[in-house]
Amino acid sequence: MKRATGRGPFRHRDFRLLVGGQLTSNIGDAFYAVALPWYVLSAQGGAVLLGTVLAAYGVPRTVLLVLGGHASDRWRPWTVMMGSDAARALAVAALSAAVLTGPPRPIVLVPIAVVIGAGEGIFLPGSMSVIPALLPAEELQAGNGLSTGLSQLSTLIGPAIGGTVVALAGPGPAFAADAATFVASVLSLAGIRAAQRARHVAAPASGTAGHPDVAGEADMAAHADSAAKASTLWQLARSEAVLQVIFVVILAANLGSGGMAEVALPALAHGPFRAGAAGYGGLLAALGAGSIVGALCAGRATRFSRPAVVGSAIFLAEGAFISVVPYGPAFAAPAWLALAGALVGFGDVLMITEFQKWAPPAMLGRLMGLVLLGSFGTYPISVVAAGFVVRDFGPAPFFPAAGGAVIAAVLWGLSRQSWRDFGAAPREGASEAANASSPRGAPRPLADGEVR
Repeated sequence: MKRATGRGPFRHRDFRLLVGGQLTSNIGDAFYAVALPWYVLSAQGGAVLLGTVLAAYGVPRTVLLVLGGHASDRWRPWTVMMGSDAARALAVAALSAAVLTGPPRPIVLVPIAVVIGAGEGIFLPGSMSVIPALLPAEELQAGNGLSTGLSQLSTLIGPAIGGTVVALAGPGPAFAADAATFVASVLSLAGIRAAQRARHVAAPASGTAGHPDVAGEADMAAHADSAAKASTLWQLARSEAVLQVIFVVILAANLGSGGMAEVALPALAHGPFRAGAAGYGGLLAALGAGSIVGALCAGRATRFSRPAVVGSAIFLAEGAFISVVPYGPAFAAPAWLALAGALVGFGDVLMITEFQKWAPPAMLGRLMGLVLLGSFGTYPISVVAAGFVVRDFGPAPFFPAAGGAVIAAVLWGLSRQSWRDFGAAPREGASEAANASSPRGAPRPLADGEVR
């Protein structure tokens, strides 16, 4: 294995713009997450209205993930992300104005929530597929680690800042601040788009960076040929064992994670641990802090010769740590959660990087949309299942059930040779076999130090 070389992803202007804009926007999202329930509940809107607004946000977000992936492939990620953030900036600004008009009303809040949720659904696949277009291959894992770590950091510091703003100024200014962060993201993405267009215009007529909205006819033909070779999304999902394993592991992990964090963990803190709300917050903070550390460590890690085997071992250990959280003294639980979070953060960055290298470039957005659909789509099932388990058996059994689901899915994946070989650096003289393990139209896995 070989450590990534160079001065790191931040030497690339477009990557700096992306990370800066997204960190600002993610902190703004935390303002919205705090201000919305505060506005609805404190103005006597009631829990039913809050639930309705959250559903109006969540349903279109999930439904439009695949469409967002298709749009990202068709018009490039930064263009789609920029349009989505512009629409969400207007919607959140309208929400800020609505606060001034009086108490919360469904006729106002529900359409705004639909626009914000739809915008996020269209935005997310592009945000998961944009980094490979901005960095050379040898810096991709470092870039994913930095991006993921900073995103996780925003979920820790954002709610505290947002709560302070809401407490001092009310929900209206908090919504206005969120709208401003979307504008900051739009400006950063516009800078990326302008730079990418300038590079394509400056490239030779036979250039290599095919981009449908700015490239010449030769580039457009190359882009169309890549998409044709890649076949359709559903044909790829049916034929590629690697994609099937990834999807099964994602389903297993998310069937446990939502219910664990939102139902079983607070019930554990409230009941057997007798830790109260502060204790629950501490447990979540331990999980989040571990994820940040794991993601940042992955960004600085060496490139493994068999990344799928390493990633599988990491997720097996994560499942084991999750399983033991409720079985021991309460003071040990934050340590188990921090370790589990660190393993998830490291493993996610490792496997996302290999997935980005493996996927056909012309289908990366759609594949990311499919992966995100599996993640978001399992959330309602997870929290409902956790509710029944906690009601009938208490919170403790849900943790080994969640961890066991991950372990079972990973062991099933390891039983398949195609998964064990996923991302492995091709041996000398074995390029033909390496190409055979890649999806149709995709480049073979990149060797150490090789630039895309």
